[in-house]
Amino acid sequence: MDANPCGHCLIINNVDFEPKSELSKRTGSNIDCEKLERRFKSLNFIVLVKRNLKQKQIKQELSALSKKDHSQYDCCVVIMLSHGTEVRHNRFPGAVHGVDGPNVPVQHITNYLNGQNCLSLQGKPNIFFIQACGGGERDTGFEVSPDEARPCIGGTGDHTDAMPMSSSSDSLSTKSDEPDAKATLPTPSNILVSYSTFPGYVSWRDTQAGSWYVEPLDNMLEENAATDDLVTMLMMVNHEVSEYTANGLYKQMPGSFNFLRKLLYFQALPSQRPIVS
Repeated sequence: MDANPCGHCLIINNVDFEPKSELSKRTGSNIDCEKLERRFKSLNFIVLVKRNLKQKQIKQELSALSKKDHSQYDCCVVIMLSHGTEVRHNRFPGAVHGVDGPNVPVQHITNYLNGQNCLSLQGKPNIFFIQACGGGERDTGFEVSPDEARPCIGGTGDHTDAMPMSSSSDSLSTKSDEPDAKATLPTPSNILVSYSTFPGYVSWRDTQAGSWYVEPLDNMLEENAATDDLVTMLMMVNHEVSEYTANGLYKQMPGSFNFLRKLLYFQALPSQRPIVS
């Protein structure tokens, strides 16, 4: 990517949920938000942060982002920090909750920016980071040999972003007009969705340090963005988070759905670029 700036980055940070939602306050999420806002500004993105949005407002912000002219940019990033739940799907699993309770399925979130609904992003990478539970199951892991074992990381102050399973409709919208014959790409091409946890499982968040997923993600981007592609860095995040343990028992495994067609390298600031001798 060589556009200046690279593109837009929308961060939706839901912390304070309405009583009727029956969802707890996401203490520690502001730490995640501040880290990611600072990080993507350093990666030359135009960062917009929205806080405590209801379901309808989340959709409005995504719609507004899809209507922007991205023709001068190389990439678009959406970061969702919220409570989450498991939903039925046929593309991308999971959903994130508005502070009023109702959720927005991840597959709808991605639809706003796909090649059909945002023409100026056609052929460009759309990256989604989802810090939310994928369901209500808690992973207790499995035993490994002593050589594989690592010290526990995490503590009694860890919370989850879980919500019971719900259902969702299939698509954002339907179109009745048949397109003219032309060169095409698959609709979900150039999309990468990075999840903080495996579908169906809870995602852990420390009330003092932020979520297990965001802290190593921020660190990897800081330390490796000058040399490594995004997928490689996400694998490093997976490895680090897999070593954390909550309450001496529970584990977490991030992962991603990758439909990019090329390796994606972020822009490194001059001070981050490796010295060539």
